[in-house]
Parts: sequence; structure tokens; C-alpha cells
Amino acid sequence: MTEPISGHNGHGEEPAISMRGLMKSYDAKLVLRGINLDAPGGQIIGYLGPNGAGKTTTVKILTGMLSDFRGEARVCGYDVATQSLEVKRRIGYVPETAALYDVLTPMEFLQFVGRIHGMSDPDIERRATDLLRLLGLGAELHGRMSGFSKGMRQKVLIVAGLIHDPQVLFVDEPLSGLDANAAMIVKEIFAGLARRGKTIFFCSHVMDVVERVCDRIVILSDGQIVADGTFAQLQAMNKGASLERIFSQLTSEGGHDAIAEQFIQTLHAPAGTR
Repeated sequence: MTEPISGHNGHGEEPAISMRGLMKSYDAKLVLRGINLDAPGGQIIGYLGPNGAGKTTTVKILTGMLSDFRGEARVCGYDVATQSLEVKRRIGYVPETAALYDVLTPMEFLQFVGRIHGMSDPDIERRATDLLRLLGLGAELHGRMSGFSKGMRQKVLIVAGLIHDPQVLFVDEPLSGLDANAAMIVKEIFAGLARRGKTIFFCSHVMDVVERVCDRIVILSDGQIVADGTFAQLQAMNKGASLERIFSQLTSEGGHDAIAEQFIQTLHAPAGTR
């Protein structure tokens, strides 16, 4: 495993995200097994892991949606357990799927989100209008979202996560449903935000996107960090392998080729045979 990148910027400033000994159980199952991680401002962090590894649990803790955990988690210098309201004021969240209240229009939904964050109605309307237009939804500002495609809904979610200009943005499969042009725009938005000192916590299963977008990649397996570094560092530690291959080596028992071949043979076996 490569040495993790330091979360401090050399000037003594608090990391944007900090976890120390983070542990979480559901009943008798230990899901997080002592996560230690610092993330500075201005970094896009790819947070990867197979299903059940603890990615979603980590994000729910950091965004204040789960309070029953052990260890310490801080965001923008605030303790998630005791100062969750201060944390929520400074973060944005773009979930993989979310209820968008189909009876509302994008503008009505964003007014709701903006007001939660203390924005004035004129500021909400101006910013929502400008941001939605830039993402190609200018003609849909006041249309009911019941007829929206997945990509259109995703654009509304992205604007909702960013409308209050958060310091830290948590995203889970943020490019899901977007066409190629929209996905390129969103990736450039994330890069531009990072250049302005924002931190983006990027959860995804799409390895090639993570390779291109993220400054740093953290791989989780069975509730523990098994790799932490830039893609170049991870490659150097794994003989130049692709991220997909590195991920497979670190998080599974392997044998993917054999399993795929067995699946195909089973699929094409004559009826009545095993």
C-alpha cells in the first residue's frame, strides 16, 4: 500500500475532512474498522470500494446523517457528532438517487434547498436560473419534474448540491445519466472548484472517470483503507496496472476471468445439463 497523502497543506490549516479511528457497526456487523484520513482543501478524492465496503456509511457519517459511530470525524474543522448543523451549512451533497418531489419545478425545488441554507429568494432565483441554463435546462426552469429524464434530474441534483457554494462537496456517481457533453462539463466544474480550494469527495464505481478526475484515490475494502495515493503512485506500487486491475487485486479474491467463462458456459449449456 502506498503512503497516504497528507491532508495538511503545510500552513497549519485544518483539513477540510478529517477522520480518526472511525468505526461503525450495524447490529453485530462491523462496517467501518478504524478509518484514518485527512483531506485538504483543493483536492478531488476518489473514494472507492466494492458494495458493502463502507463507502456510503462513511459519507452518511461525514454529512451528519448517521450519528451512532465511534472515533472522530471533522468537516471544515467542525465535529460531525457535536456540531452537525455547522457541518451541514458548509457542505453540499449529490446522492446517486434522490427523491426530487415530482410535483415541483426545478426552480421550486431549488428555492426549497436554498432557503434551507439561508439564501435570500432573489439570490436563489438568480443563481438557480444561471446554473440551470448553463447545464442546458433553461427552458425547463418552471416545468414539472415528473417528466424529466434521469440526466435532467441529475443536473437538478448537481445544482442543488452546489447552489449555496459549499466548501466541501460529497458526490455519489455524479455523472450517472448524463450524456457525454454534460459529463464533460460537470467534470470541468469539479476541477474548477478544486482549483478554488473546494474539496470534492467523489464516490464512484466508474474507474476510468476516477482515473481522469481525481487527484487522489482512496480504496476501501471490508471497512478498511487498503490504498491511498495518486493514480501514478498506485500504478508505481502495482507494476503499472490499470486502476480497475489495482482495485480488483486489492478488494477481491480474483478469478474474474474464470468466473466469466463459467458463466458463459452455463448460459450456453444444452437444456437439461448442469
